[in-house]
Amino acid sequence: MSTGKALIIGGSVAGLFAGNLLHRAGWDVQIHERVPEPLASRGAGIATHDELMSVLQRAGVDSRETVGVSVQSRVVFGRDGGVAGEYRYPQVLTSWGRIYELLLAQFPAQRYHQGRNLIAIEQTGDGVTARFEQGELVHADLLIGADGLRSTVRAALLPEVRPQYAGYVAWRGVADERSLSAATHADLFGRFGFCLPEREQLVGYPIAGEGNSTQAGKRRYNIVWYRPADETNDLRAMLTDAQGRVHEGGIPPPLIRVEVVNQVRADGHRLLAPQFAEVLERTAQPFFQPIFDLASTRLVFGRVVLIGDAAFVARPHVGMGVTKAGSDAAALVDALAGASAPYDEALARFEAARMHVGAAMIARARHLGAYMQAQIKTPQEREMAARYRTPDAVMRETAVRFAIPAA
Repeated sequence: MSTGKALIIGGSVAGLFAGNLLHRAGWDVQIHERVPEPLASRGAGIATHDELMSVLQRAGVDSRETVGVSVQSRVVFGRDGGVAGEYRYPQVLTSWGRIYELLLAQFPAQRYHQGRNLIAIEQTGDGVTARFEQGELVHADLLIGADGLRSTVRAALLPEVRPQYAGYVAWRGVADERSLSAATHADLFGRFGFCLPEREQLVGYPIAGEGNSTQAGKRRYNIVWYRPADETNDLRAMLTDAQGRVHEGGIPPPLIRVEVVNQVRADGHRLLAPQFAEVLERTAQPFFQPIFDLASTRLVFGRVVLIGDAAFVARPHVGMGVTKAGSDAAALVDALAGASAPYDEALARFEAARMHVGAAMIARARHLGAYMQAQIKTPQEREMAARYRTPDAVMRETAVRFAIPAA
């Protein structure tokens, strides 16, 4: 494989996947992350798939490592706490923090730089130069934008492509398993759980606990509650802090107003199965995230490439965001195998393949999430809303590996 110098912007999981895979292939790789301190997880849960496990091994993660917590089945709980449906589907559930920890441990520490805020990109005949806020210029043969939903790299190259609000939010909560009652613990652990209030959906599953421990007694239970929120009124009020400032795109958890948190806890007791209401009560800091779609119209710009959430963001119902980040990185490295600068043909192959995958994932996620939108606008959305609100469809099609249609 011909190798060169790669500069990766973004030190989260997409950047670490690309960094590890390129480093192992012989590239001179440097990762630059804008956040100055270690990236912190808020306990976000992740569904794993065989594809993710395969890419983790390619990135150097030992196959004997415990990635997450295993469940054997899926269950829908009714408002009264009774079982409304069950479906056998063995799966490993993990957390963003666990995947990040495993990947970071594999990447050379001296090549991972924090507090590096990109401000400009310039391409020349022999490569690409990145300018950072501190004034430093870094030259490379290839620049990879792996800097997430609010990507600086994408904004510089595709300023017209912006996240589109989907019409609902995801409330997230994580409770230590030892804080749960014996009855709730028995119902929830070992299962991927669902609750389906009218035009809403909650999913829950066990994940690693403090210190990313997967030992029984030290794990956590993660819930994600999808709720419609009109952008103009409901969402804006939720994004307003106690000082009256509106945090466009997302509010830091500590700044969510107490009355907003109190209301969602009260709604939990009113609408959710009591097992999930208990998890919400035991969560120290519930927080919410607006749900967005984002679809880039291109992925390659000369010597610059977009991967992960910088390229496409699908709603979480497909449960494949981290898997796609790893697969993007693997596809890029595979395309570059044997290629020489300026890599035009290799990058064109990468772009064609991953544009198709990204578009298919967004379409799938929109179908799964249609019935939770604040407004259902089109006949197709109405059809999908009717299909995906049944317990059987939700259990069988949420966060499972699905076949990507042929291009």
